[in-house]
Amino acid sequence: MNHKKILLEDIERLRELYSSFFDSLNGKNILVTGATGLIGKTLVLSILQNTKSANVIAHVRNKEKAEAIFFNVPYRERLSFLVSDIKEKIQKNEPIHYIIHAASETSSKVFVENPVETIETAITGTRNVLEFAREKNVESLVYLSTMEVYGTPATDGKILETQGTTLNTMEIRSSYPESKRLCESLCKAYASEYSVPVKVIRLTQTFGPGVSYHDGRVFAEFARCVIEKRNIVLKTKGETKRNYLYTADAVSAILAVLLKGSVGEAYNAANEETYCSIYEMAHLVAGECAKNEIQVVVQEQDISKFGYAPVLKMNLDVSKLKQLGWIANYTLKEMFVRMIAEME
Repeated sequence: MNHKKILLEDIERLRELYSSFFDSLNGKNILVTGATGLIGKTLVLSILQNTKSANVIAHVRNKEKAEAIFFNVPYRERLSFLVSDIKEKIQKNEPIHYIIHAASETSSKVFVENPVETIETAITGTRNVLEFAREKNVESLVYLSTMEVYGTPATDGKILETQGTTLNTMEIRSSYPESKRLCESLCKAYASEYSVPVKVIRLTQTFGPGVSYHDGRVFAEFARCVIEKRNIVLKTKGETKRNYLYTADAVSAILAVLLKGSVGEAYNAANEETYCSIYEMAHLVAGECAKNEIQVVVQEQDISKFGYAPVLKMNLDVSKLKQLGWIANYTLKEMFVRMIAEME
């Protein structure tokens, strides 16, 4: 199974399950920021292949990288690039009907090594997108936020969108989640003061086809261990618990909020059935994906330099999102099987 086949299967299934979402995009111009990222590129390809007349404007910083990713894709004539830094004013002459703002820093290491730039990219970039949406009088805008806005919950209780946060502003890694929280407030402010039809989606950790082989996050490391037939070595006890989400499920969740969500509202996005600890996930991967040919080994280290989030229990409630007609379709095992097949 190669990556093209996996992605094509994902996109075809999206069309089968959410045809009405894609039909609503026909004849529309959709701006996608962060279009070369994991979620952004899956969104772009899904919209192009599952619509007959939707045009996608991919906002990118590096045109060469974008050309390489989208070279020779079907319906290339309906894809154009808007090349600029998200921190610069967005300029485009033609009408824009929908915006998906997916541009964001995602590396934990960058959060602690370049916290000023992390904050600046989030705040300035989101302000630019909101101003552009206001100028173009868009039909809808969705901002991709994060589960991290809730901080570090300590219990397994379900987390609703109304829950507050335990974030400590004096922790350097808070540069990422605190800037995301401010961006959410900015979205609400634009909705209230300027009637910009913006909605917020708070995504849990998301992965699937398209994850770089050298990605530093834990799910990518687990996949590499399977491929390279080496033991999974945990640098902590793996006590953090959270939900996960497959990339294709993230695409359908984003479209659900974009097209059916309420203005000025936030929506959690996760597969509730995947809730588990990192330790439990490691054993699932070693057993189900590696057929017990590798082991899980715990070797605790000082992980502060890596910028990892502290131990938490992030059990997102997604009933609000489900009310829009959305469901998660991929189990945690399927997520890993499909990602590993694409990475090999």
